[in-house]
Amino acid sequence: MSTIASATFDIADPSRRHFLASLGALGAAVVAVPTWLNAQETGIVATARGEAAKSAISVRALRGNVHVLEGSGGNIGVFAGRDGKLLVDAGFPVSRAKITAALQRISADPIKQLVNTHWHFDHTDGNEWLHAAGATIIAHDNTLRHLSKATRVDGWQYTFPKAPVGALPTVVFSDEHRLHLNRSAIVLRHYTPSHTDSDISVQFVDANILMTGDTWWNGYFPFIDYSTGGSLAGTIRAVEANIAAVATDTIVVPGHGPVAGRAELLECRDMLTTIRDAVAVLKKQGRTLEETIAAKPTARYDAKWGGFLISGAAFTGLVYQGV
Repeated sequence: MSTIASATFDIADPSRRHFLASLGALGAAVVAVPTWLNAQETGIVATARGEAAKSAISVRALRGNVHVLEGSGGNIGVFAGRDGKLLVDAGFPVSRAKITAALQRISADPIKQLVNTHWHFDHTDGNEWLHAAGATIIAHDNTLRHLSKATRVDGWQYTFPKAPVGALPTVVFSDEHRLHLNRSAIVLRHYTPSHTDSDISVQFVDANILMTGDTWWNGYFPFIDYSTGGSLAGTIRAVEANIAAVATDTIVVPGHGPVAGRAELLECRDMLTTIRDAVAVLKKQGRTLEETIAAKPTARYDAKWGGFLISGAAFTGLVYQGV
């Protein structure tokens, strides 16, 4: 693990471990197909939102006045200063009071801008309240497109309704967008379709910090949303792009999982390509999905990477779909 100088404190009662365990149980239940729920009322979307209401918000100080909030959906970046706060991703509105308290602990600077790293609910559900609190929402064109209409995620068997007007990004871009805030440069870049077709990275240039959104799940098998443009090949390309973008001293913040660095990105890339190659061989041999899962091509990685949303069996299904 990369060594990162930081400080951590908690907001509200600690229940992050309970949140992860509950979501991990859902992933472990998947056997034959990459699907995480049987009904919208009891599936991953409702569970994630419900558990966020019980979870603490942990605050990790990185460097250059950049912090990370953990405990409400994906990791949330916070860059504070005299020009106001820029947030990266929005978490869940049920966490509003705890997020607000955490932001006040960081500084009294007002919320001015919010960047969505992609359109998924665990990164955008809080858009509306953060916009009402003063944030201009910035995102890729495809994030706006998906939020502007009912959008189906087949892997979750869930159709998300059109987002309210106040939750929609008002500053959008297609390839790259640059900001200058709090005397620092921030660069937003679109990946080729990877986890979805809307993923972007956020680079805090002066602090040497890269936020990858869900193109990287550190220590967890990732979800690939084929229904909104994601692909296995694109997921691997995005990890390779992250590796190319960082140095050994760069702090890298994943969409899910602990803050780390280049070494952990390399480990993730090797895991993805090894499993891809193993599943591709089995599929080429004519193995069915069930037979491929039974062969356990993820076995050597399950103990480390299978403890969050997605079990080895579930990830095998996702990879099988993409090779």
